[in-house]
Amino acid sequence: MAIDEDKLMGYVHQAVGDFGALLSAALINIGDKLGLFTALAQAGPLSPAELAERTGTNERYVREWSSGLAAAGYVDYLGDGRYGLNPEQAVALTDEGSPAYVVGGFQAMMAATRIVPRAIEAFRSGEGIGWHEHDDDLFQGTERFFRPGYAANLVQSWIPALEGVDAKLRSGGTVADVGCGYGASTILMAKAYPASTFRGFDYHRGSIDAARKAASEAGVGDRVSFEVASAKDYPGTDYDLVCHFDCLHDMGDPVGAATYTRHSLGADGTWLLVEPFAADDVTGNLNPIGRVFYSASTLICTPASLSQEVGAALGAQAGESRLREVADAAGFSIFRRATETPFNLVFEGKP
Repeated sequence: MAIDEDKLMGYVHQAVGDFGALLSAALINIGDKLGLFTALAQAGPLSPAELAERTGTNERYVREWSSGLAAAGYVDYLGDGRYGLNPEQAVALTDEGSPAYVVGGFQAMMAATRIVPRAIEAFRSGEGIGWHEHDDDLFQGTERFFRPGYAANLVQSWIPALEGVDAKLRSGGTVADVGCGYGASTILMAKAYPASTFRGFDYHRGSIDAARKAASEAGVGDRVSFEVASAKDYPGTDYDLVCHFDCLHDMGDPVGAATYTRHSLGADGTWLLVEPFAADDVTGNLNPIGRVFYSASTLICTPASLSQEVGAALGAQAGESRLREVADAAGFSIFRRATETPFNLVFEGKP
């Protein structure tokens, strides 16, 4: 077959860009852990020597790091030997309360790549890799990645999009947050609805320990509890709201989990299901968001599901039709898309 040299070189240039993206992710992770971004945001432009002195690091390493991220566009080089963050870079790299904060995503994605040797063997054997088997940075990074989006949308738009739920929680309701991880979503709801009580469940002991600490620090420990439990055995019934945030597709038996959810709801209870945004077919997901979600699903979500009973392996790009099949099989009488964001599909289910 004849080779189109221009097309071939296009792939080479794309690959060089991806080499840089992978390495930039490592540099961003380093800058986050060493406080380099925070120092630049607080002090303004600094020379590598000044930045190293402020952060207790080595000037030669900092100089190379600064130049690498300036080439990537994450740091500005001012032309006089100093590097700094413009206001937008500062928000993206240091403001954990902003929906534009990206550092948690870099932390989580870098952590996910550490499973590659195991993943190679899993590709051959078909065996799964449990969520709990990953590097701790994945658990922390995932919380930091999702929390800004939850903070911007959960109380402001997602819950109000559910029929009658906002009013019910304001007057005092009971909520189960299943697959709660570090408890970011649970704590956000508890702060917004002080009359209600919240219970977070996750099978991962380390995440539950972190969630309990976070609830205490947030001052909501009197209305929030966290327990180790799976999606098919968490305690409690007659819940007004049961939530699954970006976790159903990771479960081995999503139909079983949804069925258990339906039985744990009160007669007028609501299931809040939040999943990654996806079209129903592959073609509709061939875009930058789909690239991230398919790739993360290859290393995290699909192996997690395959490590459990049933091993349905919905994947992070399951799409609305597949999720509706799960809800129908679980016996929900109502299942509808309540709202969405560029990154999330938000569904309401009723028993």
